[in-house]
Parts: sequence; C-alpha cells; structure tokens
Amino acid sequence: MGNAGVTGVDLNLVVALRALLEERNVTHAGARINMSQPAMSAALARLRAHFGDELLHREGRRYDLTALGEELLPVVRSALAAAEGVLGQRTAFDPETSTRHFTVSLSDYAITVLAEPLLAELARRAPGVTVELTPMPAPGVDTLSYLMRCDILIGPLGYGLPGQRSVVFRDTFVCLVGADNPWLRDGRLTLEDLAAMNHAAAGLGGPDSTPADRALADLGVERKVEVTVHGLLPLPFAVAGTDLCAFVPRRLARLCASELGLVVAEVPFPLPELVEAVHWHPARAKDPAMIWLRGIFADIFRDRAAVRD
Repeated sequence: MGNAGVTGVDLNLVVALRALLEERNVTHAGARINMSQPAMSAALARLRAHFGDELLHREGRRYDLTALGEELLPVVRSALAAAEGVLGQRTAFDPETSTRHFTVSLSDYAITVLAEPLLAELARRAPGVTVELTPMPAPGVDTLSYLMRCDILIGPLGYGLPGQRSVVFRDTFVCLVGADNPWLRDGRLTLEDLAAMNHAAAGLGGPDSTPADRALADLGVERKVEVTVHGLLPLPFAVAGTDLCAFVPRRLARLCASELGLVVAEVPFPLPELVEAVHWHPARAKDPAMIWLRGIFADIFRDRAAVRD
C-alpha cells in the first residue's frame, strides 16, 4: 500500500479513520466519535496527507471510498478490534441516530427470504442506516479474510464457512417439476423416475453440492444433470417449460412455482433441511454495531411464525 504505514499515526487518528471510512461523511463521522466537524476535517486532511490519497471522493450528493479507502477499511477494522480487545474499549452504537453503512453478503436465495424483513426492520429501528447486499464469495476465495471486508455473511451450514456463526432460519427442500411433466403420476415421482429423468442442479461446489443432492446420492440415485446453474434462485426458471426436475428450498418454490407452471412432486424419501446461518469474523464479535445487526436477524425469525415452514 505504498506509504500507508502507521509511523506517526496515533490511535485516535486511526479511530477517526475508521469512522470516516464507515460513515463516508465528515459530519456523521465526527458525531459518532464526539469530534467537532473542524477537528474531523483536520483529521481527514492529516490522513489524506499521510496516505497520499483522497480516501473519500464525492459522487453526486454523497461520498464514496477511493480504491485505497476500500482497501484500508478491513485493515483498520481488524486493527481496532485487536486494540479494543487489549484495552477493553467499546465504541457505542446508537441505531436511532447512526448513519452506519453495513455490508451483508448472502446468496441469491437468502435475499428472497431476508431482504424484505431486513429492510423493514432497519427502516423502523435505524432510519439513518444503509445496507449493501452483496453476492457470496466465489468458491476458492479466502472466506475468513472476506469476513473482514463485509460485516456479515449469510450462508448455509455444512460448507466449511469460517468464523463464528448463529443459525437464522431453516428450510426444507422440495422437488419441482412442470405441471405436465410426463414422469409425474398422481403427483408422485419414484426413485426410478428420479434416476431416469434429467435434472437441473445448482453448481455450488462439487457434484452433490446441496443436502438434497447428497440425499439422492446416499440413496444410490445417479442423477442425469442436464442443466447446471449458479445458485438456487435460477433453478425453478431452468425447470419451467421442460421435462427437468430440480430440488429447491420450499420458500423459493412457494414464491414462483405457480407463476412458472410448476408443481411440487411427492418423492419417496425424507427431504433434508437447508440451514442458513449468520457468519462473522471472530475479531468483530464484540463490536456493538455488529452485535446489534446480528440481533436484527435473530429478531426477524423469532417474531415470525415462519421460522420453520
């Protein structure tokens, strides 16, 4: 990072740097750490001179981070989390007045379940907070490092995702086929049918990448995968208008099956669960803002009867 060393930079300036990078606003950053606007402007000037970079640049009516600012944010968060752990410091978080910008990484399917209740809760509890919903990292990415670049990752259990975690919701897989699928008899498919017909599958890593895929493999059903898509959300659309079948989460099937002319087929084995969890970096476990955000996800499903549809 060139001259992005820490020589001559005291801890207070690093605290100011985190506030500026997270709030992306001099006034809001100053209010967050009880620093006047002139003092925060002076801190930003010192930081820009130190790094030889603007760090924040205007885009229309708001400020965005420069490339170096984006690179520094997870480093600064990690450094301050370590310092707070040693010194016992905690940065207060007031959701009613905060203008914090959160980044939540999650799958396309998790967005269909969580986006609406999450945004409703944020609007009600923290009207100044903004959130960015980003795709999950591709297979092979260093996910633990990735957890320092986002605030929270929503992902399924059983895929080796690192960090600390807490289950947020569960779903059950169902088998989707076209309403006029020739293999469908009295709303049912046999294991022999499932072995003979063509499938659409989610390419999430490996040939048996979902719990439903693994359940079929355990039963000795060798699937004929004709179409592979990235993620769970495209699966119903890949099946629509074809003789394919696909195993998808029940909530997803309810959202789009009737619109696409699809039905849920009964199959002769217990359908497995998909368990989605909030994952976070251990270094940020005691960050008050992160504790609050994790609580939002817990509350969404604690207050709803649809925890286990």
